[in-house]
Amino acid sequence: MSLEEQVMGKLKDAMKAKDEAALRGLRAIKAEIIKVKTEPGANGIVTTEGELKLLQKLVKQRKDSLTIFQQQNRADLAQKEIEEIEVIEKFMPAQLSPEVLEQTIAAIIAELGATSPQDMGKVMGAASKQLAGKADGKAIADTVKALLTK
Repeated sequence: MSLEEQVMGKLKDAMKAKDEAALRGLRAIKAEIIKVKTEPGANGIVTTEGELKLLQKLVKQRKDSLTIFQQQNRADLAQKEIEEIEVIEKFMPAQLSPEVLEQTIAAIIAELGATSPQDMGKVMGAASKQLAGKADGKAIADTVKALLTK
């Protein structure tokens, strides 16, 4: 079942339950799917990889907003962002724990023979491809940097 079909089913359920938080998150996903499907060259199709990227984009946007709202002491708006993040993350694959992430990146570094911070770009390329959807890009970058500067 595609992401769009899953979202539509959950959207109907949220409407029946009058769950405002779920509705906001699901509508955001639906809008992004429509946007991606109508982009030039998409031919009305969103690939599985494209679905994952759009979910990651939505979560990142909300986390950025959450940080700003928390800095401005806007608990009401921050709470809405938290609720939407929870809804969107339900459609994403499980995220790796920091320990597993570190082990996986250490294996990639060993495989590539990277030894210094100058190799970060090479490691990031391989790690980002291998860990797509399983870990946040910032977490991957921070872990790679920490392991290469040891």
